[in-house]
Amino acid sequence: MKNMVPCTIRHIQLEKNDEDFSQLLHQSYYCLFWWQQIPLGHLFLAPGKYADAADLRKAVLKAVSPAIDFYAAGNGHTARSAAHAGNYREPFLGGDHPGFAAVLEKVFDEAPRPPDGGKSLNISVIICTRNRAGQLRRCLDLLLSQRWRPAEIIVVDNAPEDRSTEQLAARYPAVRYHPEPRPGLDIARNTGARLARQPLVAYVDDDVLVHPEWTYRVWEVFQDPDIAAMTGLVIASALDTESQLIFEKFWSFNRGYRDKLFDTFFIQQNLRGGPPVWEIGAGANMAFRKMVLEKVGYFDERLDVGAAGCSGDSEIWFRILSAGMRILYTPRAVVYHEHRGELRALRKQLFYYMRGFTAAALIQHKQNPQAGYRRHFYRVLAPYYWRLLKEGLPHYRGRHRTIVNELSGILSGVLFFRKNRHKPSQTLFSQP
Repeated sequence: MKNMVPCTIRHIQLEKNDEDFSQLLHQSYYCLFWWQQIPLGHLFLAPGKYADAADLRKAVLKAVSPAIDFYAAGNGHTARSAAHAGNYREPFLGGDHPGFAAVLEKVFDEAPRPPDGGKSLNISVIICTRNRAGQLRRCLDLLLSQRWRPAEIIVVDNAPEDRSTEQLAARYPAVRYHPEPRPGLDIARNTGARLARQPLVAYVDDDVLVHPEWTYRVWEVFQDPDIAAMTGLVIASALDTESQLIFEKFWSFNRGYRDKLFDTFFIQQNLRGGPPVWEIGAGANMAFRKMVLEKVGYFDERLDVGAAGCSGDSEIWFRILSAGMRILYTPRAVVYHEHRGELRALRKQLFYYMRGFTAAALIQHKQNPQAGYRRHFYRVLAPYYWRLLKEGLPHYRGRHRTIVNELSGILSGVLFFRKNRHKPSQTLFSQP
């Protein structure tokens, strides 16, 4: 695999008729397609990939039709008729924008939309950060510029090396600042949850930018009393470097453009091979009922396996589903994530991802020995990495650049679990 060519991100509003598809054929683009504020799909474009505009329209239609059909069929919403699902294809392929738009206006006419007028919503937003005041500032600015704001924003400053985060937070009267001297992402997450005064606790990373409707869309999910937790769509904010492109193509946080409900059946259906709870979403965009965290237990602090540690989120999702509760993924709660721009940083990140993934899977196996996570390592991961090692010979470019780091992370995760498996999952917390 050759080195990947960075591409420009294009957000294309399908309700408008201002996009010349023929102009997209000659450069590398990552196109995201929207109907008003609802994301519908994406497509990677490269020069010569599609013969002409008509060929590209077919690819775009294939990318967005699953989401359009989802909304047209209702799927728990109040779209007027599933009959609309089949009527938009012909006008779109023929370049008949008025005909295409007329159908989609009917499809989305009763799809859930935020009402006019904003107010504070009963959500505590937790941002765990460490020495990244520049990124945090952008995150806070967008959170506070939404029409529907969270009732509370808490910045948890995790083992800071200086006062830059504290000084930044002081500029925002609506933001609560709390230093957490103990290093570890899940420790910081737990600190924020325990400090939260609202019944809904949402998390975003300091390197994400929230969509203008994000807070409302998170709140909207929990109007269903059966939902215990949620995750949302994470879109790349830039694909300017090879490392960012590698991450988005092979490690993307994007879980698609249709709602997905996860419940006990998801656990039982996948029990033998190890339930893939990592498919539920990303910790950069998730929320919980606070009472659920109090019931099932907070994040497992043993999974703080490094600055880029992960899998504390998937481990807690495993416990929530195992307790018989439900989690909803919705693409309407959108954030934009800044991927690592340098290959060295990506390699370090993926080392810790795989370390955290491995440790979490072994902890989940310990919680439920019937869950086949050990089998997953032997029957899925081992053949997968063996294939990648052979494919990458002799230069290990593109996707194969980070294989050694990933394998090292898996081994480190096994050793970490053996060393820490008997430690308590959470430490004591002192209210300030």
